[in-house]
Amino acid sequence: MPESYPLPSADPASLGFAATPLQHLDRLIRQHIEEGRYPGAQIALARHGKLALFRSYGDAKTEPRNAPATDDTLFLLFSQTKVLTSSAVWALIEEGKLSFMDRIADHLPEFAQRGKAEITLHQVMTHQGGFPSGDVTKATWADHARMRAEVCDFSLDWTPGTRLQYHPRAAHLTQAMVIEAVTGQDYRDVIRQKVLAPLGLANEIFVGVPASQQERCADTYAPEPRDNSPEFKAAGMPSGGGYATARGMAAFYQMLLGRGRLGNVRLLSPRLIAYVTRSHTGERGDDAMGGIPMHRGLGPHVRGESDRIRGLGTIGAPETFGHGGAGTSYSCADPTSGVSFTYITNFMSPDPWHTARLDRVANLVHAAID
Repeated sequence: MPESYPLPSADPASLGFAATPLQHLDRLIRQHIEEGRYPGAQIALARHGKLALFRSYGDAKTEPRNAPATDDTLFLLFSQTKVLTSSAVWALIEEGKLSFMDRIADHLPEFAQRGKAEITLHQVMTHQGGFPSGDVTKATWADHARMRAEVCDFSLDWTPGTRLQYHPRAAHLTQAMVIEAVTGQDYRDVIRQKVLAPLGLANEIFVGVPASQQERCADTYAPEPRDNSPEFKAAGMPSGGGYATARGMAAFYQMLLGRGRLGNVRLLSPRLIAYVTRSHTGERGDDAMGGIPMHRGLGPHVRGESDRIRGLGTIGAPETFGHGGAGTSYSCADPTSGVSFTYITNFMSPDPWHTARLDRVANLVHAAID
């Protein structure tokens, strides 16, 4: 494990984890790999600032030959990246450079076109901005001036604030351009400098993987071909292009459970963490999620008490929060127990199997908490 990794290791039993549910979890993941559900996976479990469990399974790559996943393998985060992008916004809030109630057009004047003048950062971060179909072209990966222009040219799908609908790419592309406008820096550098490096996670989590680290990246597979190119890995798209180890993400969520503190590092204030990790959308259904109440925070979403949930586990405490990655993964944090957990794979599995397995995986973790 790299020396910079911030969490000391401890035996699961010493942190109050029951052995049997964790044995069931290990068996379930091995069964999935034996069945060919995904080539490889990682899990990490942490509590009270200590790493209780970290395991790598299967293969990071299967072509041209099998390459086993190791503890240094980086997996594509898909939409787990969104919380990392939002965390840079949180840092700028605490520097007084942004407010959640700012209009996007206050920082990107040209964003006001096409009826978007009054959309706030809060609306965008809670997926109420009104432009869920917005996206950018591949040409923007290496040309952020063009990315800004394409983001500002997004068209509305519905009146901002009137609906709740997951913005798969548009919301965090917008946040990234606000970050760049406010700082004058590449959003990828801001995430690294203001969040990941201070936490000791700059070798564990990447939004934009440099060429020197790309050999660590697992390839990602799906029913349709996925882009595993060096250009995609370097692009670090703010909505779904990050790469990380499971232990890195478990540590990031330990910071959130520590109310902005990880070890001796105070990154953010307790009040900001409380604000961004609570539900801002109540029981309103998300139109992109089949009407399920997603209890959106300003980055993660919250379990709540609904019967229909996504990813955080049916038996999880209502306060549990986290975020998933399309067809592959989830990270969650339980403020009632101090437990954070990341499960990540390298095959983009379709529903209904994907959602069903996530519930089983999360429930085994919750069942292990004494």
